[in-house]
Amino acid sequence: MTNHPHSKTDVIPVEVAKTLDGLFKERVRRSAESVAYRDFDVATEKWRNYTWAEMAQGVMRWRTALSRENLAPGDRVAVMSRNCHQWVMFEQAAIGLGLVVVPLYTEDRAENAAYCLQNAGVKLLLVEELAQWEAFSLVKQEHLSELSRIVIITLSEQEAVQIEDDRVIAMSKWLPEQAGDIPHQTNDPHALVTIIYTSGTTGHPKGVMLSHHNILTNAYASAQVVNVTPDDLLLSFLPLSHTFERTAGYYVPMMCGATIAYARSIQQLQEDLLTIRPSVLVSVPRIYERVYAGIRAKLDEGPALAKKLFNLAVEVGYSRFEHQQGRDSWHWSHLLWPVLDKLVARKLMDKLGGRLQLALSGGAALSPEISRVFIGLGLPILQGYGMTETSPVVCANRLANNLPSSVGLPIPGVEVKLGEHGALLIRGPNVMLGYWNNAEATRATISEDGWLNSGDIASIDEQGYITITGRIKDIIVTSTGEKVPPADMEAAILRNPLFEQVMIIGEGRSYLSALVVLSRRGWESVAAQCQVSTDPQQLAKNEQAEEIVLEMIGQQINEFPGYAQVYRVALIHEPWTVANEMLTPTLKLKRSKILERYKTEIERLYAGH
Repeated sequence: MTNHPHSKTDVIPVEVAKTLDGLFKERVRRSAESVAYRDFDVATEKWRNYTWAEMAQGVMRWRTALSRENLAPGDRVAVMSRNCHQWVMFEQAAIGLGLVVVPLYTEDRAENAAYCLQNAGVKLLLVEELAQWEAFSLVKQEHLSELSRIVIITLSEQEAVQIEDDRVIAMSKWLPEQAGDIPHQTNDPHALVTIIYTSGTTGHPKGVMLSHHNILTNAYASAQVVNVTPDDLLLSFLPLSHTFERTAGYYVPMMCGATIAYARSIQQLQEDLLTIRPSVLVSVPRIYERVYAGIRAKLDEGPALAKKLFNLAVEVGYSRFEHQQGRDSWHWSHLLWPVLDKLVARKLMDKLGGRLQLALSGGAALSPEISRVFIGLGLPILQGYGMTETSPVVCANRLANNLPSSVGLPIPGVEVKLGEHGALLIRGPNVMLGYWNNAEATRATISEDGWLNSGDIASIDEQGYITITGRIKDIIVTSTGEKVPPADMEAAILRNPLFEQVMIIGEGRSYLSALVVLSRRGWESVAAQCQVSTDPQQLAKNEQAEEIVLEMIGQQINEFPGYAQVYRVALIHEPWTVANEMLTPTLKLKRSKILERYKTEIERLYAGH
């Protein structure tokens, strides 16, 4: 990220933009010929640039197509596609007509997505490919009865012929060659602009209602915290259906005039980083964890000297960081940095494209060990905190005031305080309008004087730094009355790359147990120690394997209090995924689903107790 003094910023203020479509229009006016987006064209197998002027032309065509669909301002339209320039055109065209956009996760199960479509009364749906629409055909049709049009981005003529549903049309046929003269709706900044369904870890998702003003003020406050400039290039890979990406990876760059490149897929992320060479990365911890696990695996297989050198580079680099932050004194070891930078740090930074100036992490807690490694090797990771209900950013660390163990200070205009049970309460222009068609849930979440209860337990120090210490509902209370935050223990266990996934259990029980999915290397390592085949199904039943894994867990959580020890473990041979409903689309554990699915295994862990 270009935080140089001579870097020109070009931030569009809230009062100039007024609305999200107003923000787009103003950016087009200011930067018509600058590159807005880079997207991979599958047909030519090349990356293609789109200027702001070209985007504006595209938006006009999309608006013309939408205007022919008998939709009225306030009607809901949904999008279920990977991140791409068409996503942006569709959204901008829709809000320019006063329509309300409902983003859906491409990974979501058809039943869940159909529930959102029905709950919001969606009239038009944009999907990327035919397979996504076909998945819906297995769902009861009454869930989709309000849909009057389904537009498919990649639908070919051959595929179109075989579809009997006359609501379905290919994007190429639906979009007019030329844009018509369609008047732009002048929107009220406080009007509803989007309904974002939060995939709760329990029950049906709730529709979070956000206004233009909610999102714009949040993007503007975020741009005050992180200095993004027109010279910056972001690689966008978190789904745009996730509020963190939508605000931080779409509206903030638009507000600041930066360029966004859309990654082809998570699987191709490594290649895309090397091709695009971004200066800013917006990510969830899982991506940093994967990179770190890869580094650890290589070091474990390599010579001992390489590991020593790596650890020294992290230690010296982190000590320099603490000195630069004013929390520690200068040390002679800092003189070694130029050599360590060349031998170790540069190599890691080159794997990430070689131009990264800044990485943002949100959506879940980033383990201190991982942030220490990246910061030590020269990549400033700024951890923040937010929720869909707050558009989403509440607080974040700054480059000059970065306390990695915390989620930073509140962003401008947002107030925080602690409520009952240490719950973090939030108030500001970013707080949602409420939950769609759910006044009861809205009342339970937002007090009459505007404070939103996050449901997260926090502490706030004298300087105002916020640390999230747990989730009110996720705290395990054992039968002995001890309170255990499972997420902290799980994060500690996952620092060992032999573990892929883990869930701590023990609510109302006399001791804690763990459900564990090992990584491929984990299964191989345990099988070698047991001197049996690597078949996960067989290993999951092996008592010696359980003992080995229990010992590995013990080493990872030895700093936790005595009552927070794990006494039994069940090895699970199938990974938890979004597809098998064990994870939310943002890759959080669906604890209640996992407990239900592995009831038999859990009963075995507590048999006789």
